[in-house]
Amino acid sequence: MPGTDLIPYDPARLAEDEAKVRGGFWRKLKRVVAQIPFAEDLLAAYYCAMDRATPAYVRAVLFGALAYFILPADVVPDIVAVVGFTDDAAVLAAAIAAVRAHFRPEHRERARAALAEGLRDGASA
Repeated sequence: MPGTDLIPYDPARLAEDEAKVRGGFWRKLKRVVAQIPFAEDLLAAYYCAMDRATPAYVRAVLFGALAYFILPADVVPDIVAVVGFTDDAAVLAAAIAAVRAHFRPEHRERARAALAEGLRDGASA
């Protein structure tokens, strides 16, 4: 893609964020899925980030947003009723908007399937 070399990312930070996501994404998602209206987008972002065919700079953007979702200390704590996940949703929406062209239909399909199956196979995804 023309101009993608202009989007800087730190490979070490990408690896760090990927490790955080791999270690805590499914645990947190299973705990809060009923409370978040953006679960399908969150899962599609996860599957896009995990897809090795996704360019590294896109993976960096998505892993950063997913790592923010996992972090226990948010700008707006997740335990705050109604608005607790608004900062997570905003970060995710901004990340998706920045890299939307790299989401493939199979990322969305896997997200819908995981939700339909009650996230049973999440740890192995």
